[in-house]
Amino acid sequence: MEIQFALSDIDQAAQQFWAGIGDARVFAFHAPMGTGKTTFIAALCRAKGVHTGVSSPTFSLINEYETQSGSTLYHIDLYRLRDAEEARQAGVEDVLHSGHICFVEWPEKAPGILPDDTLHIRLDIRPQQTPTGVVDSRYLCTFTNTSHESA
Repeated sequence: MEIQFALSDIDQAAQQFWAGIGDARVFAFHAPMGTGKTTFIAALCRAKGVHTGVSSPTFSLINEYETQSGSTLYHIDLYRLRDAEEARQAGVEDVLHSGHICFVEWPEKAPGILPDDTLHIRLDIRPQQTPTGVVDSRYLCTFTNTSHESA
């Protein structure tokens, strides 16, 4: 599945994403620093009814959010970890296998702990020509990777 969207349309893109992903619960986001992983994850949380502020868990490692309906979502950032063992010691693997929706930034830091049915998402910034000039849009491509290798 591919979704192209401008930042001004990110909430609609999040709705489209949820409509097209089936029963997936763990999402691994692959993108360079500054591409908008946390921004898109915040839109995905809003679409699920999270009304508290969504921020990058770079220092806390795991942020927990509650939806209006009482469901729990986890936002995990592995950027500061060395490897899968360090992620296990921090409790990341338990969260990933909890059955709750989990968003994982920098999954390549610990690919061996991701469940087999993790949905891997690539997020890139692509220029899009508009009548007023060039604007950045996001290009989103999702696919399932069952090999535990970085996508």
